[in-house]
Order: sequence, then C-alpha cells, then structure tokens
Amino acid sequence: MAGKRALIVDDEKLIIKGIRYSLEQDDMQVDCAYDGEEALEYARSNQYDIILLDVMLPKLTGFEVCQQIREFSSVPIIMLTAKGDDMDKILGLEYGADDYVTKPFNILEVKARIKAIMRRVDPKRLVGETAAPPKAVESGDLRLDCEGRRAYIAGKEIGLTAKEFEVLELLMFNPNKVYSREGLLSLVWGADYPGDVRTVDVHIRRLREKIELNPSEPRYVHTKWGVGYYFYNA
Repeated sequence: MAGKRALIVDDEKLIIKGIRYSLEQDDMQVDCAYDGEEALEYARSNQYDIILLDVMLPKLTGFEVCQQIREFSSVPIIMLTAKGDDMDKILGLEYGADDYVTKPFNILEVKARIKAIMRRVDPKRLVGETAAPPKAVESGDLRLDCEGRRAYIAGKEIGLTAKEFEVLELLMFNPNKVYSREGLLSLVWGADYPGDVRTVDVHIRRLREKIELNPSEPRYVHTKWGVGYYFYNA
C-alpha cells in the first residue's frame, strides 16, 4: 500500500492514532478528521485512495458524510460502526459505502479490507484475455467509458462508485453470461475479500436504481433466480 493516501474519520482519538500508526507502517500517507464537517472539507480538497469513516460523528453522521462525498467522488469508503445490527451495515452500503467493519476490530482485519477494496481488478480478467480491452462499451442508452471510468445514460453521466462500475463493467463485457453472487464477489472484490454475498446484492440493487428506468423491471441487469445476475444484451 506504499504511496497510497488515506483519510481516517473518527471522533475517538485513540482509534485514529492506532489506525494511523499501522497504515503509516505500510508507507501510506494518512490524514485525520474528527467530525463530519471536517471530513467533508478533507474529501473535497484532496484525492484519497481510501476513506475509513466512522458512523457516529459530531456535526454530521458518517452516513451523511458518505452520501455527500458520493455526490462528487467515487473514492472507496469503509464504514466503521460500533453497532452489530445488520441493518446498520446494509444502510451504510445503501448510502454509497463500499464495505464496513464493526468495532471493536483487529487492525489486521482493517488492513485486509483496505487491501482487498483498493486492489483494482485487472481489466484483462474482467473482459477476457484480449491484449487491449475496448475503451468503451454500449448497450441501448447505456454507455461505459472504461478509460475514464464513467457511465452514461442517454448521454448524461451517472455517478457510480468504484465497485458499482467494476460490477457493471464485468457484466457488460460478458453479456447474457450468468454470474453467481459468489463469483461476482471473488472477481470484483477479490478471492481474499472477507465480506459476504449480501455485499453483491446491495451493489446490484443500488446499480439498478441508477441505470434502470424501472429498477423492479430491469432492462439491463437481470436476476437468474437461484443462480445469479447477468447483463441482458438483446
């Protein structure tokens, strides 16, 4: 993780101190924020490779910060939550987070999540073994700019998170091929990703809300019940 830059957001100074020390041992550059407003200022003013964002913050909650960051950035965000309730974790993903870690946590687990989430999937592995993957792919009103990592519907850009883009990229380059949830988790998040398949379900649902005219009757990303998901290309 050398050369990478992280933002840690938590109002507990001891937690920040521990995470910061551990990440700096991996030669990461680390900034720290202690409330939601300060976190937004950092996120708007700097380019980060990862943001660790606590849910319970002064001024603005972690969910509010995450939602506002998603209006201008697709930087990977890992939510830090002291609550063990699954709905709180899923809520974090719904607001645009890429992953979550429940307190108290082992710093090695946090670093494993960071490494897994920052590891970009090899484009060759996504689209096949072609030497030069296509720069863009289109289907109907949907266009994916692979070099710029942007998506458009009818010429209008839609904001996708890093993982949403990678899921859509994989599906679009392999139309009508059904991927299991486990398969998507392994290909997009990495074989060593410690999360579970519910992460895939949340990202698919959020993706549909952004690219489908009617998410309950999708045109592009379909479900093969009992099997997985696929991109329909007529």
